[in-house]
Amino acid sequence: MIQQLIDGLILVFFGLAGGFAVGSGFVAFIAVLDIVPRLTHLTRSKSSIHWYEGAIITGTLVFTWLDLRNMTLGIPMWIILPLGAFMGIFVGMLAAALTEALNVFPILVKRMGMKESLLMFLMAMSLGKVIGSLLQWTYFKIW
Repeated sequence: MIQQLIDGLILVFFGLAGGFAVGSGFVAFIAVLDIVPRLTHLTRSKSSIHWYEGAIITGTLVFTWLDLRNMTLGIPMWIILPLGAFMGIFVGMLAAALTEALNVFPILVKRMGMKESLLMFLMAMSLGKVIGSLLQWTYFKIW
């Protein structure tokens, strides 16, 4: 009984520590890139900045909770496939935008001396992301 309590407390401690680490990294990521202020500037909705922040916090909390509960929504396949495609496009475009903003590829190509194999590198990354996403959505997440 005592050992189970100690194991549970250790699990809670490590879970909270990991959550704080990931959460602070996420907040730092959003803060460093000025995601919310740029979004409000582009949409000309600076008065709604609190709504954007609330949406990010609520979405993160709700979908983290849903993921941890291992819940399934029972959505038909004909809705899941386009939804998965749109989510994949969004994540891919976000990754591309972040890469462009942070100048990752020019630095990587210069340091690794791979100017002649840049196209192969980009294709391998793109195909790996597509194949991994398709495997996750079709085999590991839906059923």
